[in-house]
Amino acid sequence: MRDNLIGVSRANESVLATNKVIRNTYTLLAMTILFSAITSVIAMSLNLVMPFWLVILGYIGLLYLTSATANSAMGLVSVFAFTGFMGLTLGPMLSFYIQGFSNGPELIAAAFGSTAVIFFALSGYAMTTRKDFSYLAGFLFVGITVAVVTSLVGIFLNVPGLQLAVSAAIVLLMSGYILFETSQLVNGGQTNYILATISIYVTLLNLFVSLLQILSALAGRRE
Repeated sequence: MRDNLIGVSRANESVLATNKVIRNTYTLLAMTILFSAITSVIAMSLNLVMPFWLVILGYIGLLYLTSATANSAMGLVSVFAFTGFMGLTLGPMLSFYIQGFSNGPELIAAAFGSTAVIFFALSGYAMTTRKDFSYLAGFLFVGITVAVVTSLVGIFLNVPGLQLAVSAAIVLLMSGYILFETSQLVNGGQTNYILATISIYVTLLNLFVSLLQILSALAGRRE
């Protein structure tokens, strides 16, 4: 009887800990998305353009810093530094669509709305069913690797339609990552809400950018 009570108590503690991680993750995620939006507006207002090498170094460096400090209070500072920086790099791209397309703001709004719908639908499904999607990890990694290589080939060879196909593939892969990452949270595979936040944030950013590229190609009206 005593062993049963201990088992129930530990199960309850595990559920409470998991719920806390989920709550902290989504709270921090909402805050970082808002912060990124603010820094994007700042970058747009200043016409800020960063060289490609700085974007890559900033991304890798701040991502590493966040991972290294995820178990300390400094991790929160790193999260906002990373997402704020990504917002600054996103600003010039948004300016391109606003200035280059007569329906640029509508395209951005549609991409953002579609990203939100996909995220809430898939994460809601994973949380409700509590299915374990960890088996997707290998497939998703291979898929991202192929997509990156194909995208680089498309840039150098200038193959018509290839970038659009890559964007469509990334939308599917990021959707898979949402299922995988939410499953990790729900089933206790991820217990650090800072790492979970960064992982989901990067997924949503890639999803948003890819959707924006697809929408602009299919429905964009050039100035």
